[in-house]
Amino acid sequence: MSDKLHKILAELGDTINQEIIDAPAPALDITDRSISGNKINGGKIANFASTGIKDNATYAGEPVLTVENDKIIVDSISTNKILNPLQVDGNLNVKGEITAHKLHVDEITSDVRHERTTPLEFKGENNQAPYNKGLIWTGAGPTRQLMFREGEDRFFSSESIDLQTDKDYKINNTTVLSETELGTAVVKSNLRRVGTLQTLKVAGNLTVGEYLFWDNDSMRLGIGIDAPNGDLSIGSMDHEFIIAADEREFKVGTWSTSNLKIVTDDTTRISIAAEGNIQLNDKVSIIGTLGIGVKNYEEDVALTTAGPVRIQNKKMEVGDQIPTQGNYAKGDIIWNDNPVATSYVGWICIRGGTPGDWKTFGQISS
Repeated sequence: MSDKLHKILAELGDTINQEIIDAPAPALDITDRSISGNKINGGKIANFASTGIKDNATYAGEPVLTVENDKIIVDSISTNKILNPLQVDGNLNVKGEITAHKLHVDEITSDVRHERTTPLEFKGENNQAPYNKGLIWTGAGPTRQLMFREGEDRFFSSESIDLQTDKDYKINNTTVLSETELGTAVVKSNLRRVGTLQTLKVAGNLTVGEYLFWDNDSMRLGIGIDAPNGDLSIGSMDHEFIIAADEREFKVGTWSTSNLKIVTDDTTRISIAAEGNIQLNDKVSIIGTLGIGVKNYEEDVALTTAGPVRIQNKKMEVGDQIPTQGNYAKGDIIWNDNPVATSYVGWICIRGGTPGDWKTFGQISS
């Protein structure tokens, strides 16, 4: 009895189950905002939208937006504003323009023109001066630089600076150097070598080759001497030849204790010793009168002397008697400076000595 009942119940269950399977699913009546997100797992939601999200995608392939635990994966983004700081760990390619209030970069590589309405600013780090910052050009050959260097703050260029033909270098809007000349404001320099000078005007001291010296204070020129003692001085070792002028006279000669020689045809004609001795060499002609030891002399005689003379080694002098002292030689003559009738023209030494033996000669008639 129990087995038959069990069989009947089993057949009844199969029949009910088949009816349920074959029966159409009843329509669900789901009200708005009545399904919890916890009840959704898998599948796709078409035409998805929420308060802040709207899905307009119709592409049936791979999803455009993928959300993972630590990132969002998306190929393209169209947005107008990013509110928070943005960090890009990788390359950033921009095919349009970047407009920024301030741009901080360590290096810029560009092949396009930069148009600016504000200066290009280089800032130092930690409130320090912007040393070793500037422009760098790389490529074939060494790196080219235009940098701001420390040590008397200055700009350093590794290359020559070439100006347009009609341009020049200026300081405080004043030309200091052009293509062909120094500026008129340049009053000091240490030029070591120049080309051929057409004109030269010197307002102060002048030194040429450590050999020619012009002293502007004393108005003197020295050749071979840097402290000339004449208006023109020529120095050599311990010797100095000068030409000088004062209000009433000129001076020509040696300033030092040196002999002076006047030469023609490389031959000494006049020699003047340091102590004053003068030697005339070769032929000497005196046109006019000559005075020796006198300041004033008569114009009617060729030679005026203030003392004895020697002619062909014979001494001649004037006196009123034979000498009582002095050294005389045979043939020396003393002319009588007070001749009278019956006296003599003079005295002649017949034997040399001190003063020697003397005899009268040339008796004057009565």
